[in-house]
Amino acid sequence: MPKQLRFNSATIHGGQEPDKAYGAVMPPIYQTSTYAQTTPGGHQGYEYSRTHNPTRTALERSMASIENAKYGLAFASGMAAMDAVLKLFQPGDEIISTDDLYGGSYRLMTQIFQKYGLKIHFVNMEKASTVTQFLNDKTRLIWIETPTNPMMKVVDIRAVTALVKDHKALVAVDNTFASPYLQQPLELGADIVLHSATKYLAGHSDTVLGLLAVNDDELQEQLAFIQNSSGAVPGPMDCFLTLRGIKTLHLRMQRHCENGAAVAIYLQQHPKIEKVYWPGFVDHPNHEVAKIQMKAFGGMLSFVPQGGALQRAINIVNNLNIFTLAESLGGVESLAGHPASMTHAAIPKAVREKNGVVDGLIRLSVGIEDVQDLIEDLDQAIGV
Repeated sequence: MPKQLRFNSATIHGGQEPDKAYGAVMPPIYQTSTYAQTTPGGHQGYEYSRTHNPTRTALERSMASIENAKYGLAFASGMAAMDAVLKLFQPGDEIISTDDLYGGSYRLMTQIFQKYGLKIHFVNMEKASTVTQFLNDKTRLIWIETPTNPMMKVVDIRAVTALVKDHKALVAVDNTFASPYLQQPLELGADIVLHSATKYLAGHSDTVLGLLAVNDDELQEQLAFIQNSSGAVPGPMDCFLTLRGIKTLHLRMQRHCENGAAVAIYLQQHPKIEKVYWPGFVDHPNHEVAKIQMKAFGGMLSFVPQGGALQRAINIVNNLNIFTLAESLGGVESLAGHPASMTHAAIPKAVREKNGVVDGLIRLSVGIEDVQDLIEDLDQAIGV
């Protein structure tokens, strides 16, 4: 097998080989907590499943392959993966983060790690040069979410990493919205890539899991130490389901992008819709960066109905039939969410609205159904 597979092949074969015991093509679910040893310390690479598990190993190798990374690390959730990254730092260290980001990420930074002495700066990174205003000798991490959740801002990863290369800061990219199919942050200069694999990677809304990808040996050792010591690891069944999902990632993402574009254009042309946020529009302020950095524009978008009133948004999401009103994103089914009361409720109202997350904003995760059914569903809900 070639050492470097093209992406569509890597999703299926990357880091994988038939099981050595019986030749199983799919990695078995090693539902075990411990492993027999022939003598104290004499084992076959596995001692205890918090530390290592063969099914988890298969998933971590797959993750490394599709992100063109040397190492992958699996966690019990995307938040557990982010928690491990933030545990790399000491009281007094400073972090520069995108200002528009997932509410759970904001909550973890502000309500957990700030009280342990980390200082967080939330910055609009649409212009990379803005980051330099907050850089100092205490800066240890640049946290980038791109496209951002839910305002769909796009951050120029290469430009940001170039600005901080002379500092001691690491650059971490939450690649959940794009997936490795659309964006390869390590190739753009990032040090760490994070995924809530619950979303596009697993892809079927049936598991919760987080993944990291890195190239640096020392960084991998530090994160693996935290992974084992803190113990926020996924079980083998969740690893199996995520690995199975990855094998169709390229096919699903192609349809997500096609449907997302059609829905975005429909909404943009609708007389009862005030604003649509989607980086595929030529008038999107970060469109040119998105064209260069991403393979396509994804299946995530947000919009504000005419007037932007809270009740109007609630009426629309309550009247959808095919789009399901639910948390999360990236599954085969289409989902609608109201960020202000759902995914971003942990962010204070004044902060939310400063970033554009108004009470009337609706976020869509466009699935892989027939796109005409999706458009008709939106049409009847908006018309109510």
